[in-house]
Amino acid sequence: MSPTQNEPQPGALAHLQSLPSWLAGRVAARGRSLVAEAIAAEGLKLQHYAVLAAAVDEGPLAQADLVRRLGFDAKDVVLLLNHLEREGLLVREPDPCDRRKNAVTATPEGVRLLRSCAHLADEANERLLAPLDPDERRTLLALLTRVVQG
Repeated sequence: MSPTQNEPQPGALAHLQSLPSWLAGRVAARGRSLVAEAIAAEGLKLQHYAVLAAAVDEGPLAQADLVRRLGFDAKDVVLLLNHLEREGLLVREPDPCDRRKNAVTATPEGVRLLRSCAHLADEANERLLAPLDPDERRTLLALLTRVVQG
């Protein structure tokens, strides 16, 4: 009889929950939840935050380019833009490069809110990583970066 036959085998659920892909997904879900909860205080959802961040970083940005950069459905982006525009956080104007298209630009209030959300997201991630000491955090981030870059 081989040694593995004598050793207790983990159950299927325990095996699944021990997989790195499962653990990484659970950590990601917890992190997203913490950030979403934090920025909800500012009246935004994660998707709003992403659209606003792209508009701040790359604006004026053609609406179609925004859809491609974020990988969101075009109809969803229109709804997100409508909300952000109603709130005075961005404007859509004719694209200076192609007047047939809309370009998205963050307003000063949108830039201010993005900074606030970034601070809130940092605090949420501090809570996420609270069980780790500073060296463990650096190691985890370095390892995650390597895995993502594949």
